[in-house]
Amino acid sequence: MLKPLGDRVLIKMIETEETTKSGIILSSGSKEKPQIAEIIAVGPGIDTEDKKIKMYVKEGQRVIINKYSGTEVKYDEQEYIIVRQDDILAIVE
Repeated sequence: MLKPLGDRVLIKMIETEETTKSGIILSSGSKEKPQIAEIIAVGPGIDTEDKKIKMYVKEGQRVIINKYSGTEVKYDEQEYIIVRQDDILAIVE
Protein backbone atom coordinates (compact mmCIF):
# COMPACT_ATOMS: atom_id res chain seq x y z
CA MET A 1 0.00 0.00 0.00
CA LEU A 2 1.16 3.53 -0.71
CA LYS A 3 1.34 5.87 2.31
CA PRO A 4 1.72 9.57 1.54
CA LEU A 5 4.15 11.70 3.54
CA GLY A 6 3.71 15.17 5.04
CA ASP A 7 0.66 17.07 3.81
CA ARG A 8 0.13 14.82 0.79
CA VAL A 9 -2.99 12.83 -0.04
CA LEU A 10 -3.31 9.70 -2.23
CA ILE A 11 -6.44 9.85 -4.38
CA LYS A 12 -8.10 7.80 -7.10
CA MET A 13 -10.12 9.62 -9.73
CA ILE A 14 -13.79 8.70 -10.00
CA GLU A 15 -14.87 7.87 -13.54
CA THR A 16 -17.53 10.15 -14.95
CA GLU A 17 -20.53 9.00 -16.96
CA GLU A 18 -20.10 8.91 -20.71
CA THR A 19 -23.73 9.91 -21.37
CA THR A 20 -25.20 13.33 -20.56
CA LYS A 21 -28.50 13.70 -18.71
CA SER A 22 -30.26 14.37 -22.03
CA GLY A 23 -28.95 11.06 -23.42
CA ILE A 24 -26.09 12.37 -25.57
CA ILE A 25 -23.12 10.00 -25.61
CA LEU A 26 -19.78 11.78 -25.27
CA SER A 27 -16.72 10.67 -27.20
CA SER A 28 -13.54 10.20 -25.19
CA GLY A 29 -11.98 13.26 -26.85
CA SER A 30 -14.76 15.59 -25.72
CA LYS A 31 -14.70 14.58 -22.07
CA GLU A 32 -12.93 16.79 -19.58
CA LYS A 33 -10.56 15.34 -17.03
CA PRO A 34 -12.65 14.38 -13.97
CA GLN A 35 -12.12 16.53 -10.90
CA ILE A 36 -13.88 14.36 -8.32
CA ALA A 37 -11.73 11.79 -6.54
CA GLU A 38 -11.88 9.41 -3.61
CA ILE A 39 -9.24 9.69 -0.91
CA ILE A 40 -7.34 6.42 -0.51
CA ALA A 41 -4.73 7.49 2.09
CA VAL A 42 -3.74 10.65 3.98
CA GLY A 43 -0.32 11.73 5.17
CA PRO A 44 0.29 12.65 8.83
CA GLY A 45 0.55 16.40 8.22
CA ILE A 46 3.52 18.57 9.08
CA ASP A 47 4.46 19.54 12.62
CA THR A 48 7.84 21.22 12.86
CA GLU A 49 9.08 24.34 14.61
CA ASP A 50 8.69 26.37 11.42
CA LYS A 51 5.50 24.91 10.00
CA LYS A 52 2.33 23.21 11.23
CA ILE A 53 -0.17 21.74 8.78
CA LYS A 54 -3.14 19.82 10.16
CA MET A 55 -4.87 17.33 7.86
CA TYR A 56 -8.56 18.14 7.38
CA VAL A 57 -9.40 15.28 5.03
CA LYS A 58 -9.68 11.55 5.73
CA GLU A 59 -9.75 8.25 3.88
CA GLY A 60 -12.97 7.45 2.01
CA GLN A 61 -14.05 11.05 1.47
CA ARG A 62 -14.88 12.31 -2.01
CA VAL A 63 -13.17 15.56 -2.93
CA ILE A 64 -12.83 18.03 -5.77
CA ILE A 65 -9.26 18.80 -6.82
CA ASN A 66 -7.54 21.34 -9.08
CA LYS A 67 -7.58 20.17 -12.71
CA TYR A 68 -3.84 20.07 -13.25
CA SER A 69 -2.49 19.22 -9.81
CA GLY A 70 -0.64 16.26 -8.43
CA THR A 71 1.67 13.53 -9.56
CA GLU A 72 0.24 10.49 -11.34
CA VAL A 73 1.53 7.11 -10.13
CA LYS A 74 0.74 3.53 -11.06
CA TYR A 75 0.88 0.88 -8.31
CA ASP A 76 -0.46 -2.69 -8.44
CA GLU A 77 -2.09 -2.05 -11.82
CA GLN A 78 -4.08 0.89 -10.37
CA GLU A 79 -3.66 4.56 -11.26
CA TYR A 80 -3.49 7.09 -8.43
CA ILE A 81 -2.61 10.75 -8.00
CA ILE A 82 -0.66 12.21 -5.09
CA VAL A 83 -1.69 15.80 -4.30
CA ARG A 84 -0.99 18.26 -1.52
CA GLN A 85 -3.90 19.02 0.78
CA ASP A 86 -3.84 22.60 -0.64
CA ASP A 87 -4.80 21.18 -4.07
CA ILE A 88 -8.10 19.91 -2.64
CA LEU A 89 -10.79 22.51 -3.24
CA ALA A 90 -13.81 20.96 -1.52
CA ILE A 91 -15.20 17.87 0.18
CA VAL A 92 -18.23 16.33 -1.57
CA GLU A 93 -20.91 15.37 0.96
